Amino acid sequence: MFGLIRLVVLSSLTFVAGVFFERHNVSEACTARGGLSIDGLCLVTEGLQ
Repeated sequence: MFGLIRLVVLSSLTFVAGVFFERHNVSEACTARGGLSIDGLCLVTEGLQ
């Protein structure tokens, strides 16, 4: 029983860490492109015509 609870807790923590890792990577890619990352959205104003 303890193993099952531990599995759920560790899986949840791994999922949350992965979400934060991916959001950080997307934010860095947005900044490298010259955009501004706000609430998970990348706002790029250059090149729009």
